[in-house]
Amino acid sequence: MRKLIILSLLMALSISSKVECGEDPAPIKQVDFNVIFIGNSLTSSNNLPALVVNHAATKDIIVNTTTVARGGYAIVDHWADGQVQNLINNNSYDFVVIQQGPSSQQDGYDMLVNDGAVYAQICEVNDAKLAYFMVWPSIAYYHTFDGVIANYTAGALANNAILIPVGTLWKKYIEATGDYSYYSSDGFHPSLAGSKFAAEIIVETLFTQSSCT
Repeated sequence: MRKLIILSLLMALSISSKVECGEDPAPIKQVDFNVIFIGNSLTSSNNLPALVVNHAATKDIIVNTTTVARGGYAIVDHWADGQVQNLINNNSYDFVVIQQGPSSQQDGYDMLVNDGAVYAQICEVNDAKLAYFMVWPSIAYYHTFDGVIANYTAGALANNAILIPVGTLWKKYIEATGDYSYYSSDGFHPSLAGSKFAAEIIVETLFTQSSCT
């Protein structure tokens, strides 16, 4: 039953892409991608980038990853450190995937929109595509989920970036099943099942659809 629900959510994601493009996405010919993940423990938990590599391999897609993830970091903190700029400027990344905390409040909105703009600029200079990895709130703050979705969506739209709607589909899965097993025991970080779910959505969004954003 769970697999059927996940498949239906991924199909909905694919259909949404077609609607946004106004036509059926053209098949992607590239099969080898370089990706940098910039985030915090929501990315490093269960080694999400490795799960992305493994899931992509099942579709005969090769993904090479670099990860810069530090606990509690927002995208502005990474920028202040200076490491991510050097990596983006000195490597040929196809995608720069950024992630921070749930960001349901005004300060989160400001960072995703305003600080996200500097990532968009460096991506443009280096011919990379910026992508926002939308996350989820803790169970204790589940009532803020709509704010998380709205602010990540606003950040991606403001900076002409790709939106990876993990949070949206995470919420839809819970609403459809009443199953909170994508959360780990701390009620915030992902379980292995949650990270695998996120990996599937990342692969579906970045590598198996037309880049029409």
